[in-house]
Amino acid sequence: MAVAATLSTRTLGHLRRLGGGLLDLVLPPRCLACGAIVGEPDALCGACWGGITFFAPPWCAGCGLPFAHPMGEGAVCGECARGRQPWDRARAALRYDKNSRPMVLGLKHADHTHLARAFGTWMQRAGGEVLADADLLVPVPLHWARLFQRRYNQAVLLADAVHMAGGPPIAADCLVRRRRTPSQGHLGPLARERNVRGAFAVQRPSTVRGKQLVIIDDVMTTGATVGECARVLKRAGAASVRVLTLARALRIDAY
Repeated sequence: MAVAATLSTRTLGHLRRLGGGLLDLVLPPRCLACGAIVGEPDALCGACWGGITFFAPPWCAGCGLPFAHPMGEGAVCGECARGRQPWDRARAALRYDKNSRPMVLGLKHADHTHLARAFGTWMQRAGGEVLADADLLVPVPLHWARLFQRRYNQAVLLADAVHMAGGPPIAADCLVRRRRTPSQGHLGPLARERNVRGAFAVQRPSTVRGKQLVIIDDVMTTGATVGECARVLKRAGAASVRVLTLARALRIDAY
């Protein structure tokens, strides 16, 4: 019986590999950014990979802001040193710029939901420090009207991909957006803070009380949205609130 089971398992494995090989012949894997043929699924071609800025140390121990040179273990940026961040720690996988923007917006607005799996793997790799002892992933919610219009929440897709890549479970409905906020694309830092103030609420405080939470979102620009989410979660009793985003927008002089 054991031999038969082993043979059966091996046969299934061979069939899966054969099926995957045949599928690649018919529909070869394509670069996530430009669509060129690549060697494996969920990958970038060499040219596109070279154009994406993936974050890695040296960076601020608090918010993950990249440093141009090593600053010593535990070094923090000016904002984190002044204690202005409402979250405990933040990380992002890549820089939001002209090279990464089409992919990020493709997920957010163009139904390119297949991108989420690769993005989640990148986020899990970049966010090891914030995910290490986390209890739950909390995706930034959409207002119900926008969710109805878009049909999916990209933050939930990213949270699911991070979970599938080895991250903690998802608490997709513990945070709600109780009013529809205008788009923040052309707002400055102070206007963004006013725009999201009071926009979020915790549905079941018992879900987050005493927990180590990680907020998941697609892009952090000024941090207003994730900051307001962090404040609400901490008021509900969360032990710590960290942030993990796919991308982060930087000022030119941040490097």
